[in-house]
Amino acid sequence: MKQFFGASKSGNLKEAVRGISNPQLIMLMSNAEQFDEHVRELEELYPGIPSIGCIGMSYDSKVVEKGVGIVAYYDGVTAVANVLEQVSDMPVKYIKRLEEDVAGVRAEQKNTVVIDFCAGNDACVLTTMYSVLKRRNISLVGGTGDAGRVSANGRVYTDAVAYAVIKNNGGKIKAYKENIYHQMEGYRFVASRTDRKKYILGELNGKPAKQVYQDILNITEKEITTQTFKNPFGKLNGDDTCIISIKEVSGNALACYRQVNDSDVLNLLELGDYKATVQETINQIHRDFSKISAVFSVNCLFRYLLFTDNNYMDEYLKLMSTLDGHAGLVGYGEHYNNCFVNQSMTCVVFE
Repeated sequence: MKQFFGASKSGNLKEAVRGISNPQLIMLMSNAEQFDEHVRELEELYPGIPSIGCIGMSYDSKVVEKGVGIVAYYDGVTAVANVLEQVSDMPVKYIKRLEEDVAGVRAEQKNTVVIDFCAGNDACVLTTMYSVLKRRNISLVGGTGDAGRVSANGRVYTDAVAYAVIKNNGGKIKAYKENIYHQMEGYRFVASRTDRKKYILGELNGKPAKQVYQDILNITEKEITTQTFKNPFGKLNGDDTCIISIKEVSGNALACYRQVNDSDVLNLLELGDYKATVQETINQIHRDFSKISAVFSVNCLFRYLLFTDNNYMDEYLKLMSTLDGHAGLVGYGEHYNNCFVNQSMTCVVFE
């Protein structure tokens, strides 16, 4: 199989798709102003070709911030695109679509993956989708788009998750998640006074969450939303850690980008040697694959901002380009199987 990446910084879709030949799946990453137009135009250019889309920045060797990016798969791919609706309250109502799509491509653990673009309520969506995927041990990689809109097969949806089931007919597939943070010793908390719908974290060990965070890190209230780049929270998920970013201060509480529940056990995390971590991820992929056809990744917006602030983003993309055919999305939350995380990178590698 092969992966195509094309882009237009001005948002010219025809320029972005120039060079695509016989695509079997197309993924659109557009800007908010042109998204609906791009969805319609893409369907007109490639009628009947499975497609999913979202609003967000894309990249290969450079980041496309405001235009449009296209990823297409061809030459040895079996794919189907679809959508689960009503994700805010009842995504399970549409789960039969995913069941039928997985069966339709004859999905197998070794050579199939699901890539999704979500409009919200990610944790519930992933739990719902993974209830189907875990039966066949199918991996999922994806992320949250901006502005609450996604697309599938030429139609724009709100309150939905668009997904593509992709089977690599010529080799294996493997998913990865990269965490550049580690636990700070001695800072373990039980969450309380949470608001699940508003992603509010009210108290940590019975004390106001805002004050606990400020006191530990010796920062002002204004510094909280940027300090999360270095010190997010982490929730244990088995042997793994799901990273939770702080969005803003809400009174004496903290509003997060990921749901926190009463009695959740959280740790305070700190930024590690991210350059070494990135290199180890690349090394591991090279150990796992002697030949790479494509890599699609989702990098968190906060990672993008952190890397940019430290003049590392260009170097990062250059390093990732040593994995042949690397392209991806800057997301507002990252998906890895049934785990919704922040400030992470998830990716799928195609042999």
